[in-house]
Amino acid sequence: MTAEVNAGARERLLAAAVTAFSVKGFHGTTTRDIAAAAGMSPAALYVHHRSKEELLHLISREGHDRTLALCRAAVAASDDPVVQLTALVGDFVHHHAVNHVSARVVNYELAALAPDHRAEIDAVRHQIDGIVRDVVDRGVRAGVFTTPDPLMTAAALVSLGVDVARWYDEPGWPPAALADHYVELALRMVGAG
Repeated sequence: MTAEVNAGARERLLAAAVTAFSVKGFHGTTTRDIAAAAGMSPAALYVHHRSKEELLHLISREGHDRTLALCRAAVAASDDPVVQLTALVGDFVHHHAVNHVSARVVNYELAALAPDHRAEIDAVRHQIDGIVRDVVDRGVRAGVFTTPDPLMTAAALVSLGVDVARWYDEPGWPPAALADHYVELALRMVGAG
């Protein structure tokens, strides 16, 4: 089997797993469901992946890494906490709306990860939370945000963005409009003028 064919099969299985997990949940999805959706035999999954949990781990790691990268990029674009929070919330919400199917799996199937994989993902989530907390803290220290509890406000901001994946449906609001509205809400939450 060539590397290109092998990579294509792995990607088809990952895409099939995302769809199946988002519809049936991790525990409700069988390896047979994933293989069938990828157009492969049930044994093919084990040729390309060690287990169903490995698929979930790969999906979760890739999704969290993309989210961490977009958070870092949003903050790196400016030194101004208002500009940073605007970019951060806008990009975060837009990402969760556009990628709502995979984001639903990434954020709501964490309990199915093996303990070592869960610890790895939790470490990435902690970095994401830390970026948001840092922006809110610096905004309060600079006097441009007036929230009485920066830590709680940062947690609420992350939670609002993540939860978009739970309820968002493509025929609903356009992702850009949703992101703009969430930016307005975020700026109000931090007490930005």
